[in-house]
Amino acid sequence: MKTILRSQELSCPSCVAKIEKALTALDGVEMAKVHFNTGRIEVQHDPHSVSTEELVEAVRSVGYESKVSAF
Repeated sequence: MKTILRSQELSCPSCVAKIEKALTALDGVEMAKVHFNTGRIEVQHDPHSVSTEELVEAVRSVGYESKVSAF
């Protein structure tokens, strides 16, 4: 399953690395790609292993707010 999150708080390239690392550390996350310029966060994951809420919480755990986006 692919989930798209959005964050408006990305201010530097290290933000990208922190978020990608936090997301890929979760069991069930196969891929996380953060687009710095747009704030788009694409996460490929197994919905039976990790929930959307857990994805949002992982982003929050490294200091950034995010929300689920339709696009």
